[in-house]
Amino acid sequence: MRYRSYVSTGVTVMRRLFPLLAAPLALAACSANLAQPPQRTARQEDTLRRALAGKVAQKPVSCLPSYRSADMEVVDDYTILFHDGSNRVFVQAPQGGCSPLGSGHYTLVTELRGNSTLCRGDISRVVDLPNGFTVGSCAMNDFIPYEKPRG
Repeated sequence: MRYRSYVSTGVTVMRRLFPLLAAPLALAACSANLAQPPQRTARQEDTLRRALAGKVAQKPVSCLPSYRSADMEVVDDYTILFHDGSNRVFVQAPQGGCSPLGSGHYTLVTELRGNSTLCRGDISRVVDLPNGFTVGSCAMNDFIPYEKPRG
C-alpha cells in the first residue's frame, strides 16, 4: 500500500510540475526559430551577388514553373537558387533554413508528387548520399523570381 501511495503522489506532483517545466522549453524553442540566419561568408555573398547581378526581384510565386535538380545551386543553409535556363533565377529561403545543406557535403532530396514542380510547403530532406542517411529537412517557402529588366 505504501508503494502505491508514493507512486500516486509522484504522478500527481509530475502532472502539476510538467506544465511549469515545459513552458520555458517551448518558449526557448520558439525563440530559437526567430533567430536571424548567420552571416554569409565572402564566398557565399559572391555566389549570390553573381547570380542576381543586373536582375530585379519580381512578385513571389508559390511554385516553380519547372524544376530540374541540376538547375539548383546552394548558397547557404538559408538560400537556394533555382536557374530556369534563361536569365531568370528563383531564390528560395526555406522556412527556418535547411541545415546542414550549406556545408557542401550533403544533397537536397525532394519527392515530387503528381507533377514535376516544386511548391511552397513541399518538404525536402538533406541527405548524406554515400551513407543514405537523412541529416535534416526543410519546408519550401514562396520562390522569388529575379529577372533582368526589360527595355
